[in-house]
Amino acid sequence: MASPLEMTEMYDNALLGILQHVGNIQDFLRVYFGFLYRKTDFYRLLSGPDDRMGFPPGVAEKMVLKTFRLFEQMADQDRQRALSQLQNAEESRGVPPAVQELQVSSEPPKAEERSSVEAPQPESAASEAPDAAAAAGEAAAPSGRGAPSSQGDEAAAAGEGNQDMFQANPDSYNGAQRENYSWSQDYTDVEVRVFVPKTVVRGRQVSVSLQPSGIRVSTKDGGEERTLMEGEFTHKINTENSLWSLEPGKCVVLSLSKTSETWWNAVLKGEEEIDINRINRERSMATVDEEEHAVLDRLTFDYHQKLQGKPQSHEMKVHDMLKKGWDAEGSPFRGQQFDPSMFDIPPSAVQF
Repeated sequence: MASPLEMTEMYDNALLGILQHVGNIQDFLRVYFGFLYRKTDFYRLLSGPDDRMGFPPGVAEKMVLKTFRLFEQMADQDRQRALSQLQNAEESRGVPPAVQELQVSSEPPKAEERSSVEAPQPESAASEAPDAAAAAGEAAAPSGRGAPSSQGDEAAAAGEGNQDMFQANPDSYNGAQRENYSWSQDYTDVEVRVFVPKTVVRGRQVSVSLQPSGIRVSTKDGGEERTLMEGEFTHKINTENSLWSLEPGKCVVLSLSKTSETWWNAVLKGEEEIDINRINRERSMATVDEEEHAVLDRLTFDYHQKLQGKPQSHEMKVHDMLKKGWDAEGSPFRGQQFDPSMFDIPPSAVQF
């Protein structure tokens, strides 16, 4: 599967054209969400269990926040990489590294502390790194052990319900609620929310060992280490595009990138499976009809043609008609090479 950047870079020219036209980020976002409002079911709420258009309350907002966090994490990694390169350059020149000033506050952290899934490291190093997560170790056999919090008890009770109950909850949409965690999914990603005690508020209290085939999540609280989730995935994941974050006192959020576009019936092997025939398996939200798709495709084509100084679709259509009469009997241009630059053709001259 393509990385998030590879997936979006192919549309850079078209999006840049829109941004240059509207002139600022706020209006650009209005254009984007306006399109979702007018042309898709992004803002439509499901009216019943048999409705396949739209989402339950909170799911669309969760999708936006999840995407924002993904690229925010990538930006954080870019900053850390640039800082590390700067420090290495200063050390190589014999310049002592700058002292970083820390602001100490007695207030508990309000924003989520985020950590990315890095290349596998020894597990001891992962537990020592402050406010960071390291993927490490081999995946252990599924156990799902650990002392559940009160949130976990609630999830276990809800887990006895049916899939309709799971579908109504943004945290278990297309997934389920289990003893220590809830999970949801779309066609390319799985999100797992592992419940933690209220006293777990710092990233250094969390250890996440993530491998393509397995997971282990544990916490340190008062000198005691507890494993909250451990086991082997039912399907492999792409650790390079996966990340985790901590919602202080609530849960560890795992954003897992699937290696294959398939619907999961469980997160861990050996656990209760869901009936994937009862989830929303529609891949596309778009409700644009074929005619509107054709217009969008033509506009995209014309934009790229204009950037390259090539004729746009309306000009090409007129050129094809003119070529037929260029060498016709009695034409003053007969025998000459066709020159499209002789004609100034406005878009309104052609009906599509």
